[in-house]
Amino acid sequence: MSRLDSAIRRLQAQKLSLEWAVSAIGDRSGNAIELGLGNGRTFDHLRSLMPDRPFYVFDRQVAAHPDCIPAKDRIFLGDFRETLVQARDQLGPTVLLAHLDIGTGEKQTSIALAAEIAPLVDALLADGAVVVSDQPVELPRWKDAPLPDGISPGRIHLYRIAAT
Repeated sequence: MSRLDSAIRRLQAQKLSLEWAVSAIGDRSGNAIELGLGNGRTFDHLRSLMPDRPFYVFDRQVAAHPDCIPAKDRIFLGDFRETLVQARDQLGPTVLLAHLDIGTGEKQTSIALAAEIAPLVDALLADGAVVVSDQPVELPRWKDAPLPDGISPGRIHLYRIAAT
């Protein structure tokens, strides 16, 4: 498969998974978060799907397209290991949808980062939340959810958060 074909499949999987996640949380009250703003494409798509839901993003620095930058009071800038702790203090366990797009380009480094920050993300998640992640995560409350049709296993990971 060419790198272009792979990128297209990754973006299609993201789109389908994010749309599934928005549908799965329905009209329940709660926040949404995105780790890895990047250029802002998925942030822009998610905010179009949930225009009234409070939505926070996390990244080391803002490098998104100007039309895809959230308000300053909705951005946590810095290392995830620090900003997720700040968010816990500010938001508490109110997040219903989390999108983790944290791939570094090096698979083992990305998996290790996901394993390290997942407990910090978990502290923000309400019972019944959903997580869309580009990396696999294993935590007791994170239960695998079926992938939407057309997504190959391992391309993206979906989780439902069990009640504590």
